[in-house]
Amino acid sequence: MSNSIIKVEHLSKKYILKHQNAERYTALRDVIANKVKSIFNQQSTIDNQQSREEFWALNDVSFEINQGDRVGIIGRNGAGKSTLLKILSRIVTPTKGRITIDGRAASLLEVGTGFHPELSGRENIFLNGSILGMTKKEIENKFEEIIDFAGVEKFLDTPVKRYSSGMYVRLAFSIAAHLEPDILIVDEVLAVGDAEFQKKCLGKMKDVSGQGRTVLFVSHNLQAISTLCNKGIVLNKGTVHTDAAIDICLQNYYGLLKDYSFNENTSKSDRLNRTNGKASFTKALSLLPDGGENKMWSFKYNEDLRFKFECKVNEPCDGLTFYMALKGMMLDSIITNVKTVITPDGLNSGQLISFTLTIPARNIRPGQYDLYFAIGNKDGTSWYDVIDGNINLPTLIILPVSDDPHENAGFTTIPFSINEKSIS
Repeated sequence: MSNSIIKVEHLSKKYILKHQNAERYTALRDVIANKVKSIFNQQSTIDNQQSREEFWALNDVSFEINQGDRVGIIGRNGAGKSTLLKILSRIVTPTKGRITIDGRAASLLEVGTGFHPELSGRENIFLNGSILGMTKKEIENKFEEIIDFAGVEKFLDTPVKRYSSGMYVRLAFSIAAHLEPDILIVDEVLAVGDAEFQKKCLGKMKDVSGQGRTVLFVSHNLQAISTLCNKGIVLNKGTVHTDAAIDICLQNYYGLLKDYSFNENTSKSDRLNRTNGKASFTKALSLLPDGGENKMWSFKYNEDLRFKFECKVNEPCDGLTFYMALKGMMLDSIITNVKTVITPDGLNSGQLISFTLTIPARNIRPGQYDLYFAIGNKDGTSWYDVIDGNINLPTLIILPVSDDPHENAGFTTIPFSINEKSIS
């Protein structure tokens, strides 16, 4: 007998998008003329200037979730994650399909959802509990725990419209988690809270699941997803790409982020700062622990990071320097970098150089990064060729390992070694 608490069958959601027809120039006389015409025409001139397009935010989505599962909903922006949660929360109605939910669901989708702004924090606790079908006595029994967790006791009798976004989220999450719903649905809204509160929330969601309740969690923080969830659903362009254990889902999601292809045939216009072509990269790839090619450029936190490079000398030079930088994806800032001379002696035109770069395990925090590689003169003052992660390298993924203290990894210096170097 199935113990599924949520069953989604062939779910689809369609939106109608309106596009304003572009006009090169509209004079005042044209506006007046259009207004006059609209008096005599049944169809509005506004509608005439708009084209309509069907957009399927979800298309034939089917899956089942069992009681006690902690499910991470993963996908790029626009993949349909928030639409799915809104439908499961009965905020939005589907265009097609069927949903069966066996239990009481509490949702935390947007800051302030479910709150009445004119009511105090205390009154909103009782309001939310009533919406969930709880009695006044049941809410009173949980009241102190809710206030303790949220840390808003000083503002309990203040209208929530005066709360900061962080206070909103702390109280909203505390209500949703403590009023014992069968299903807890949480969107990216937790990103509003500080790091300490996010950690508390993850711990609470684990506790909720341990009590046999179900958690659905959407977040772009893949480390949090990996730590909390045991199952995952990857959405891609409104369809289910993967429905499996969380490790498999994360691996498959990384494969969607960016297709990798870089070799000597890659367009030179796809590289930056080609100020002097005395040498150029012909290949860049990452290596698996056994030395094979790693198409996905992903590593576990407790694995060495190994990259292989090949470059060609196009004009005689007195030596080459290799440079690597690790860049944050959000702010595009350089987090750390390394530079070393790989060939101190003179080189002739046509020579090929290959080498492997190794960064020991546990030196880069779990997360997503862009990479930047360059090769230049022996002094490192002029660069001949650059490969930039924003253009033609995949995202570097460091996967967390649940039993490792990965939060202690540092970036200030990265010990690395160049090995397996050959010149021909």
